[in-house]
Amino acid sequence: MKNKILGALYGMAIGDALGMPSELWGRKKVKQFFGEIDTFLDGPYENVVARNFKKGQFTDDTSQALIILDSLIESGFIPVQSIIARRLLTWAEDLNAFENEILGPSSKAALLAFKEGKDPKPFTVKAETNGAAMRIAPIGCLFPSSKKTELVQYVYEISKVTHETDVAISGAAMIAMAVSSALEDKDWESMMEDVIDVFEIASEYGAETYSASIAERLKLALSFANQYQDDQEVFIQKIYDIIGSGVLTSESVPAALAIAYYAKDPHLCSKMCANMGGDTDTIGAMATAICGAKAGIRTIDPTWIKVIDESNSVNLDVYADAILSYRNHL
Repeated sequence: MKNKILGALYGMAIGDALGMPSELWGRKKVKQFFGEIDTFLDGPYENVVARNFKKGQFTDDTSQALIILDSLIESGFIPVQSIIARRLLTWAEDLNAFENEILGPSSKAALLAFKEGKDPKPFTVKAETNGAAMRIAPIGCLFPSSKKTELVQYVYEISKVTHETDVAISGAAMIAMAVSSALEDKDWESMMEDVIDVFEIASEYGAETYSASIAERLKLALSFANQYQDDQEVFIQKIYDIIGSGVLTSESVPAALAIAYYAKDPHLCSKMCANMGGDTDTIGAMATAICGAKAGIRTIDPTWIKVIDESNSVNLDVYADAILSYRNHL
């Protein structure tokens, strides 16, 4: 189990770091500038959101996921909004995240409200972007796939600090569910069935929006994966053109789930996400966490693991132990 938990954590970090240089660039621009991303690169100066990152550094996706885990460790794995908010705000201030455009729009608005002593709810109940989903993958490691309602409730308690809409909660729960099922080594069809099942539960949580159904978009995306299994370029173009690769939860979550389903391998998955264009680091973090959870850390190139370890001041092994300890006491 620890092998697979570490696979999820390193998969998240790898997908995030590999997708960092091309973050929020269009597909044509990514191809013209990079040709093809097949390894870790420095963030190019030309990319405003990536220019301050070096090769192998992960972004706010993985950083916030680890902050969530730090918060849970502090509180005995009971989600406490004040602790999560405090830790997120401290991290943001330490990095000058408000000034350096590191935060997503929903998290930025909510954390600014916390900072100024205001009620963040006017922002959290309108948050349709993927900030909740991007940082939730490790939470899937805490729950067996049979405890879907418990997983959704836990995801909701964590996420509502910054995101409290039906689409944000359901998108986050779907990513966590995919990781949960992957840890149990279910086949990919069963994993996607679990994900769609959990959508039905999670969509009842949070403020109602009129976002497109993530489950229906996922079904369409999976049909593309099956139809174009022998043509990766056509598949990824279909995801980019029709499902979308932007920062909205209703785009990035079904895109990430479908790419994970298509690629299955963490290395291929991270490369596909990095080269697609759009919110490449976030989609990469979500999708490759799922593939990493399924494949396990032992299947991941040790040189890639070394880059993540050397480029980020963090010990993911400690987090894996904490997750495993909590999971064993459920």
